[in-house]
Amino acid sequence: MNDRMTSAPALPGVRYLLPAIGAPERLDADVVVYGATAGGATAAIAAARKGRSVVLLAFGDHVGGMTASGLGTTDVGDAATVGGLAREFYRRVAHRYRAADPHWDVEAGLAEAILTEWLADSGVQLRRRRHLDGVVMDGQRIAAITTDDGSAYAAKVFVDASYEGDLMARAGVSHTVGRESSEVYGEPQAGVQRSGNHQFQRPVDPYIEPGRPESGLLPGISPDPMGATGDGDRRLQAYNFRLHVTTGADRVPFPEPDGYDPGRYELLRRYVDAGVYELYGRCTRVRGEVYDMNNHGAVSSDHIGANYRWPEAGYEEREAIYQDHVRYQAGLLHFLANDRRLPERVRADTRAFGLAPQEFAAQSHWPHQLYVREARRMVAERVVTQHDAAGRGCADPVALASYVMDSHNAKRVVVDGRPVNEGNVQHPLSTPFGVPYRALVPVRGECENLLVASAVSASHVAFASVRMEPVFMMLGEAAGTAAALAAADKTAVQDVDYGRLRGDLLAGGAVLGTGDGHR
Repeated sequence: MNDRMTSAPALPGVRYLLPAIGAPERLDADVVVYGATAGGATAAIAAARKGRSVVLLAFGDHVGGMTASGLGTTDVGDAATVGGLAREFYRRVAHRYRAADPHWDVEAGLAEAILTEWLADSGVQLRRRRHLDGVVMDGQRIAAITTDDGSAYAAKVFVDASYEGDLMARAGVSHTVGRESSEVYGEPQAGVQRSGNHQFQRPVDPYIEPGRPESGLLPGISPDPMGATGDGDRRLQAYNFRLHVTTGADRVPFPEPDGYDPGRYELLRRYVDAGVYELYGRCTRVRGEVYDMNNHGAVSSDHIGANYRWPEAGYEEREAIYQDHVRYQAGLLHFLANDRRLPERVRADTRAFGLAPQEFAAQSHWPHQLYVREARRMVAERVVTQHDAAGRGCADPVALASYVMDSHNAKRVVVDGRPVNEGNVQHPLSTPFGVPYRALVPVRGECENLLVASAVSASHVAFASVRMEPVFMMLGEAAGTAAALAAADKTAVQDVDYGRLRGDLLAGGAVLGTGDGHR
């Protein structure tokens, strides 16, 4: 951890790790789903609809992952490819808004309310603040998982729907972190990629003392080399928080985080001084005066290079990384709104926005979920790659991905005396592509009663399209349905009959080929 990182809350009430509540318990179910992301919710609902008893374990207080934590303008891609429970979720959004069906944009509080009610109506037992502590194995099967409050949850089949793949890793399933080289799977967009997207448009001096490399680099710049195009590494695309902001009169001014350091944003100040100000280029309307604020430009809410240890870190270290992201992003906005070294136009434009007062009231109106765009990825017998996105096809699709391959910058370095961002990939698809069932199950012989719904078996490049929330919901439904079949038949997840699984998914409105789509 660097000197800036501390586990102390950067904003009141904003924490990653919350203490367990209630007495320890022992529960036995047909299916246990770990991770109450949107995909975790659909996995639990799907298994329950098949008549199985289901327990869903949420890491924190909330349900829905990014769908219920600020990602209000949904990354849909081709809307015709969204089916099943994912489609039903957006129909429910439309119904609550009294709008046309489906409604792809949704405020965080409503998204969580819909999912929470849906889980309750489905008979799913929801437990909050359950942090995985151990896995009890019986040969190649998970017998039970334990949480750090002393609880134990046994099941016939487990689903890991966490963004990090924590249960998968604890169960000894093969996985990877970072970016494969272009040679591993023959992918042109793999590894190191220098792009013009979210790139510096004008030169900025990167050194603490301008013109003097010996003075050191400004905060946010790595001393590492650029690397050759296509080189692999363990770096991750940047994380941020997707904020609900508003221009309404009741907006909450961007707060000053504990430990605020304006010097952290000197690179941005120089960039603005050079004539570039682009932070609000991706503030997209969710509803009324509420906007979803995402990263945009060379220096943005994306905290480039600060997340490399997140996937394999323990909870205490993740807390420090989480708080560093809160501190960075909250400080960034406070800086832009208040620092008198900036032009008044920039400060006024920033102060025209504020945090939406109706969202996340218990935590300083700040989202609870860090946008973990990518962490661990399972390595199964079938790995989804750029060749799938180019139309290779598969015999056992359980969902379609249709969004562009969208990977954010992974590092910021100095090239020829100026800062350069690296890693951004915005590559279109030839056609929507199938995510195979084999990408949801571990290699035969590793674990026979675990399905993975988020950290699926895909290369970094292919995951850049697969990682969208509607796809995760569809993969969750597939994992939950397969878990129910495996539990009922007492079979390994690798041996679930794909024909039956496909039939069940199609009966529920899934889209498994371009001819199945909703129009």
